[in-house]
Amino acid sequence: MNASWKILAVLGVIGVLAWKFGEGIRPYSSHVTPIKYVRIGGVFQHLTKDEIKNTLSPLVQAGFLATDMQSVHDAVAKLPWVEGVEVKRVWPDAIDIRVGEKTAFARWGENSLITEQGVIFSPRNVDQFLILPKVSGPALQEQKVLEIMKGVTTALEDQAMILTEFAINDRWAWKIRLANGMEILLGREDQLKKLQRFLRTLQVMGPEQADAIAIADLRYPNGYAVTWRPDAPPVDWSKLADPKPVSEDQTNRASQSKKYGKKNRT
Repeated sequence: MNASWKILAVLGVIGVLAWKFGEGIRPYSSHVTPIKYVRIGGVFQHLTKDEIKNTLSPLVQAGFLATDMQSVHDAVAKLPWVEGVEVKRVWPDAIDIRVGEKTAFARWGENSLITEQGVIFSPRNVDQFLILPKVSGPALQEQKVLEIMKGVTTALEDQAMILTEFAINDRWAWKIRLANGMEILLGREDQLKKLQRFLRTLQVMGPEQADAIAIADLRYPNGYAVTWRPDAPPVDWSKLADPKPVSEDQTNRASQSKKYGKKNRT
């Protein structure tokens, strides 16, 4: 791909919204130059031309010089999906606006989204983001809650588990829900330590027993309680507790290694 085609490809990614405002605008005097064009530049997935146009239309009727650029900036910045705004006049009759769009990292509560930087915003419809994990936590602690969530997500992914909900209440007790429906309750102390201990026991139990757990209550200092799903098969605890029998061949090899001074390695 040559240089010119690369430039065209980039321009194809960057959305530019532009429309003409000149028609129907009557200058208040012969000294007022009307704004004829408003150009919006940026990469958009969720912002729409109509949304921005409806926001700006009342603000650009005063004319090129009389329009308050700060008011234009503030009006666009208040739109839910807007991350950042740059506004400037372009002589003789245009306004250029550069807009950065937010990226949703997770859902926050029932009706809001949150960026990876901890900025909460509430667009009109969050139904299309149900695939994102749902997070909630104490007010003004959004960034800390997200950092904890990221650590929990990593620990679960190491065990091929997917986090769908993570909540911290006002007393800083944790609650986790997984994609398989399992709910994990943690208290206010040593949450990660308890979670890691629980995940190690799941490795012993195996995937079938793990999927049969409805609720795992880890709020105990030295163990946890489990509520099984109604359709869960019975667990053979004696089989899980007893070590795998050692074969006669393994016993003979171990004896020979000891006899000749060799150390067993695992």
